[in-house]
Amino acid sequence: QVQLVESGGGSVQAGGSLRLSCVGSGYTYSPYVMGWFRQAPGKEREGVAGIYNGGTSTYYADSVKGRFTISQDNAKHTLYLQMNSLKPEDTGMYYCAAGDGGKWYALTTYNYWGQGTQVTVSS
Repeated sequence: QVQLVESGGGSVQAGGSLRLSCVGSGYTYSPYVMGWFRQAPGKEREGVAGIYNGGTSTYYADSVKGRFTISQDNAKHTLYLQMNSLKPEDTGMYYCAAGDGGKWYALTTYNYWGQGTQVTVSS
């Protein structure tokens, strides 16, 4: 059974940085697409960044371009999200997800989800 476990969240001031990690286990094959999503209170879950085929292609939401970097260590089955220049609007629960294919920003692309890690950015 595939499990995804996120870590690295916390509370930071605006302008600070955090690095999220997502460790996967139970894979019988490497996921074709992995993504990071976030959900703020009262809002829908939204795609933040996606990565295909072990790192050959990466994509970002416009709101995080130039500040966030998604990467993957296939040997460690670990997905990362480096978040710099954090803003209060980046606050939310961050989830990683793994899927077999499809648009990185679509919830329906993903078969597996982690439980989330909270990121809080204060002004």
